[in-house]
Amino acid sequence: MFPLKDTIRSRTFPVVNTAIIAINILVFIYEFGLGRHLDMFINEYGLTPVRFYWGLKNNLPDAIIPVFTSMFLHGGWLHVLGNMWFLYIFGDNVEDRVGHVGYVFFYLLCGVGAALSQTLLFPTSTVPMVGASGAIAGVLGAYFLLFPHSRVLTVVPIFFFLQLMEIPAVVFLIFWFVLQFLQGSMSGAARGGVAWWAHIGGFLIGMALIFLFKKREEREFYWE
Repeated sequence: MFPLKDTIRSRTFPVVNTAIIAINILVFIYEFGLGRHLDMFINEYGLTPVRFYWGLKNNLPDAIIPVFTSMFLHGGWLHVLGNMWFLYIFGDNVEDRVGHVGYVFFYLLCGVGAALSQTLLFPTSTVPMVGASGAIAGVLGAYFLLFPHSRVLTVVPIFFFLQLMEIPAVVFLIFWFVLQFLQGSMSGAARGGVAWWAHIGGFLIGMALIFLFKKREEREFYWE
């Protein structure tokens, strides 16, 4: 299933969400121009669990800096565009409910928590982890609790055909979370590929943190 849009309009312009999307795309364009130096760049600013634990003991910046920089790096066009599309659809409403400043800290904390979830489970991995999907998973977790009555216009494959369907957001997000859990359970070890447990950890952390960040609920909502 692939989401096209949700049914709740943001009441304020999502300044921070838009800026995060722009930063991720600009960083990826910079990556694209590195050519043969890209691997060195990813190794330096991606989050590698082995290097993280070495840094905790020997050089703290080597541990801390990649936790933040890794969430603004991506491994390919499909990776960055897919992540930014999910953030575009769900992030504006979450920013609306936590405020612009609150959303900055909420997003970063979700990204940190997601990265550490994967790192704690695979401490001996030598594969650099990159991508905003852990932080975005936190946004999805917040959306799941904040907007239980929302619906998502979704492309659904049915046999050989693609159908447009409005699916309750809770159903869409539960399906997404279960898929991450099943994929993570089957992946076994961190040998590269998708950091499924960062997605799972990010989603759960977002659900927990939203209670600290959300503003008092207002009565008025804008629906499409």
